Amino acid sequence: MTGETAGSRRAELYAELSKQSRRYLAAYVLFNQAIADHLGLHPTDVQALSLLTDEPGPRTVRQISDLTGLTTGSATRLVDRLERDGYVRRTPDVRDRRRVLVTLVPERVARVTAVWDDLGRNWQALLDEHTEDELEVITHHMRKAHDLSHAQMSYLRTQSSG
Repeated sequence: MTGETAGSRRAELYAELSKQSRRYLAAYVLFNQAIADHLGLHPTDVQALSLLTDEPGPRTVRQISDLTGLTTGSATRLVDRLERDGYVRRTPDVRDRRRVLVTLVPERVARVTAVWDDLGRNWQALLDEHTEDELEVITHHMRKAHDLSHAQMSYLRTQSSG
């Protein structure tokens, strides 16, 4: 394969990947909205609960902000909504009375995880079509995409919107 042909093939693959990435991201956003509607939650709250259940344990609002990429103000409003709906509790930090810790309410979160578990069977079937090497590539890409997303969220916050 000549350099020009290889470059052309790579350009075609980038174009197709770009198209499929946009379609995937749009589908996932709309899928997340459907889950949120089903549960009566805000779409951001669904994703925050997903992240919080990955590493359960008490967290400060600042830690939730860092985990989600939200500003501290947005993370505070998120915790307000989750607390109002019974998914988290705020408690004083026994080691530092100035801090408040946010803890998941397992019985309430079980409602959300039941929906994820039900839908997860189909996602698992999709992943079962891949070899272990392909799963490693997909996982590597998703990890790098996560890191890039957080870096770009931080960048956008430093820019003026006008």
